[in-house]
Amino acid sequence: MLFFGFSFVLIAVQANYAPYFFDNGARSTNGNMALLSLSEDTPVGTHVYTLNGTDPEGDPVTYGLTYEAGSRRYFSVDRNLGNVTLIEELDREKEDEIEVIVSISDGLSTVSEKVRILVTDANDESPEFINTPYIVQVPENTPSGSSIFKIEAVDRDTGSGGSITYFLQNIHANKFTIDRHSGVLRIKTGVTLDYEKSRTHFVVVVAKDGGGKLRGDNKVFSATTTVTVNVEDVQDTPPMFIGTPYYGYVYEDTLAGSEVLTVVALDGDRGKPNSIHYCLVNGSEGSFEISNTTGAISVIKSPNQLKKEVYELKVQASEVSPEGDVSAYAFAMVTIRVVDLNNHPPTFYGENGPQNRFELTMYEHPPEGEILRGLKITVNDSDQGANAKFNLRLVGPGGIFRVVPQTVLNEAQVTIIVENSAAIDYEKFKVLTFKLLAIEVNTPERFSSTADVVIRLLDTNDNVPKFSSDYYIARIPENSPGGSNVVAITEFRWPDTMVQYSISEFLIHPSTGIIYTQPWAVLDAEVNSKYNFYVKAEDTDGKYSLAEVFITVLDVNDHSPEFNENIQEKTMIIGSPVKIEAIDQDAEEPNNIVDYSIMQADPANVFDIDQSTGEIKLKSYIRSLDIIHNITKNKDCIWSVVVQAKDRGSPSFSTTAVLKIDITEETLHKGPMAAFLMQTKDNPMKALGVLAGVMGIMVLITIMISTAMFWRNKRSNKIMPVRRIIKKRQPQPSRTVRMEWLKFKRPSNAAEKFVVEDDAQSLQNENSNNNVQVAPVPPAAPMPPPPPALASSGDAPGWRVPTVSGSLTPKFINKQLKKRGHSSAHNALVSELKMRFEKRNAAIGEPHI
Repeated sequence: MLFFGFSFVLIAVQANYAPYFFDNGARSTNGNMALLSLSEDTPVGTHVYTLNGTDPEGDPVTYGLTYEAGSRRYFSVDRNLGNVTLIEELDREKEDEIEVIVSISDGLSTVSEKVRILVTDANDESPEFINTPYIVQVPENTPSGSSIFKIEAVDRDTGSGGSITYFLQNIHANKFTIDRHSGVLRIKTGVTLDYEKSRTHFVVVVAKDGGGKLRGDNKVFSATTTVTVNVEDVQDTPPMFIGTPYYGYVYEDTLAGSEVLTVVALDGDRGKPNSIHYCLVNGSEGSFEISNTTGAISVIKSPNQLKKEVYELKVQASEVSPEGDVSAYAFAMVTIRVVDLNNHPPTFYGENGPQNRFELTMYEHPPEGEILRGLKITVNDSDQGANAKFNLRLVGPGGIFRVVPQTVLNEAQVTIIVENSAAIDYEKFKVLTFKLLAIEVNTPERFSSTADVVIRLLDTNDNVPKFSSDYYIARIPENSPGGSNVVAITEFRWPDTMVQYSISEFLIHPSTGIIYTQPWAVLDAEVNSKYNFYVKAEDTDGKYSLAEVFITVLDVNDHSPEFNENIQEKTMIIGSPVKIEAIDQDAEEPNNIVDYSIMQADPANVFDIDQSTGEIKLKSYIRSLDIIHNITKNKDCIWSVVVQAKDRGSPSFSTTAVLKIDITEETLHKGPMAAFLMQTKDNPMKALGVLAGVMGIMVLITIMISTAMFWRNKRSNKIMPVRRIIKKRQPQPSRTVRMEWLKFKRPSNAAEKFVVEDDAQSLQNENSNNNVQVAPVPPAAPMPPPPPALASSGDAPGWRVPTVSGSLTPKFINKQLKKRGHSSAHNALVSELKMRFEKRNAAIGEPHI
């Protein structure tokens, strides 16, 4: 028998509890999302909730979100953290509740719950009008204040964002009002509609919500729509005539039964107009009739049977309803004029019948407003009524005359009046020609006729002679012969009278105005190169004008250069030039510019001359008389030079002079006095004049000092002390200053030819105060020979030399000069002056203080 053994193992199994969500209340953002609400304007990507739960065993949990099939996924969740994020835009108006299945799992157990998330409203919708477009038909007789339409708009928002109020744009210009809550449109109180004035009105209605929050801001939305109000016509307006006033014409060739004109009337109610019935009330007198339906008025008699020229017809237009009732009527007046045919043009008449040319002679510049009485013009149109109406006008230079009357009916006397007197000028027009035109006004034919008006003017003296310029400038060469034309003076010649000229110094042709030189006139630019005078144009009535004439005499080279002497003698000091000068009397350059040149010299090639100044000097290598002696054996050293002076004119003129030059060396002491004596040795009178002037100044100074001392002593009785005592000096001989004058003698050699001796005593102080240092007195020169006797003249006053404290005694050496001797009058004058100086000095003692 077999036995088997069994063993049993006991395993302990622990229970697993499911995880669960925390439930933190209705407004919790941490739990299982139960009772969660979100605004529809929540931005996508917003963290909206956090799923939160736990596992009893403490195991980690994960979270999940699922949706039912076909549902839109609005949220996503972080499996580990439980953060729920909005991933789809919410729209309460489309879906106000969202069902979501949330789950929590510990890995073994999963717990799921279905929760509902409420979507709350945001003001994100605008009002919308329903049942548009709005077109309303309103009879024109609808009473004011009546409601005519109800406008309705909806807003899908809730709360204040879904409430709507209404109002109208341009409420002041509107004939309508609207109830802001109900949207009922009414005719404004006190306003009526009129189909005849305005058939359609466009009313703009605005619907606005109450506003609400949208993404944190308060928003208000509105919408607009247009209500078209069509006004329906109602029979409330009488008929109206079109094209008034009415005028008709019956002409002389009109046939009986012809239509004259047609009147037209329309029902004032244009929407549903009634038919119009016409009839003549009065005024036709059996001569006219009217069509009841068309309003055509016809004449039923021939024009020659019509008794009146003008007929006034009263026409009635009545509205007839479809039922045949007359509802309203209106009246109009029709004027019919009986006229003949337009078969006569306007015609001009003179004194002897029809005329188409009128002439008149008159003086120029008549007064403005004056009537041309010499013209007898009549104009006539034989037609009647409108056919005889025509206009008159002048065709020609405008603004000179005007015609009266300008509009004529049948016949008139034509008057021409001066309008612009200044334009009626004989100097501009000798004859004025116009066309007088008559043309019908309103006729289809526009018949017209013309007549020539010719006005011949007579001259009056109404102009002042006038030059073409205020001044004239002319030039004439000085060598022009007598009778040469200078300039033509032109003027604006007015043919009132002959113009005369008055002029001085020159002659002028009285008719051509040409100024010319007098036959014997000799013009000389060196004497007078400018002439200036006026010319005068004067008519016989004394009216004149002036013009200034400027004439320039042009210089002509008609003078040759001239030397003072054709043979001249000069003394030349070696190293210094001598100058020769020629004068050209011509007035202008280059005629008076002189150029110098050496034509011939003896000896040759010794001298140079400055072309412009005429200075002659020795060649640079000649520095002493010894060199000159080597050049020539002539011991006198007097050389001859032929100098030519030539001007620059065209043609050029020239002249020559012979210059004899005495050459010497300078032996004077250097100093101002020596230079002065050397310069004036050829002109003794100039030296005497300078010396007399110096002495005169010294006398004047002495007199002034003496006068001042006299008045000083006279004003005071006391003897004024002096600064120092001055001892009385012993009488001394008179101090004199003696100067040997130039002594011209024939020296034994060339070096002694020109010698100036100068002896002078030192000048002492006149007041003897010894403050003036004086130079040592040189040896006295020998006394000159007695002067030659002068012929006395009782009439000639003697020379009176004022007293001075010194004297200047010139000393002459009497010599006969072969080439350049001084006149005896000059020598006598110098001698007399020297004697008077010596006598005066001898009589004057030394002054004392």
